[in-house]
Amino acid sequence: MDDERRLHEWERRGSVPLSIASLVFLVTYAVRVLAPDLPPDWSDLLFTITVVTWGIFVVDYLVRVAVAPHRWSYVRRRWLDLVVVILPLLRPLRLLQLYGKIQNRHKQPRLSLEARVMAYAGLSALLLGFAASLQVYADEHDAPGGQIRTYGESVWWLCSTITTTGYGDLVPVTARGRVIAVGVMFLGVVLIGAVVGSFSAWLTQSFRRADERQGAGGPPEG
Repeated sequence: MDDERRLHEWERRGSVPLSIASLVFLVTYAVRVLAPDLPPDWSDLLFTITVVTWGIFVVDYLVRVAVAPHRWSYVRRRWLDLVVVILPLLRPLRLLQLYGKIQNRHKQPRLSLEARVMAYAGLSALLLGFAASLQVYADEHDAPGGQIRTYGESVWWLCSTITTTGYGDLVPVTARGRVIAVGVMFLGVVLIGAVVGSFSAWLTQSFRRADERQGAGGPPEG
């Protein structure tokens, strides 16, 4: 019980710092990709900050595993945390924890379940999409035979891929770019399904409540 309490306390206290570290990582990485001609001193500083933020995630994960009452069970249950440590592109997902803490400051969430699902899905798409567009641009803009030469083209490719439109006018040619493209495709299918399903559930619930009020003799919703 003491170990569980310590683990819970560590996770509670580390939620905001890790979210800030995620934001710092995303900003420094974006600057390094979009402004490659920075003076060497600034470039080294940004690289150091990126490495330090990664180190923060590593230390946090190791501490949580060490404090957990059943370590291997904790690793299996929280496998996504390990993936976030290994794959930098997923690190911005930590910002969702900060959003969740803001939403849950009161005893009751400020948004309905359907609205929270849509909000989380939208934020996930925005954060992961931004990170993916940066990485694809970094890999593709100077690759032999590459088609994505500017960051604007990378954003266009991302939008057409994550929405499952798939125009095919711009495609990645590097191995890592194609791996990211596969991830973006799956992300798009999952997020669009979550948003459409939640929106449909919200509409159904709203119509059901309106029908119940009318059946009870109450005024219909305006």
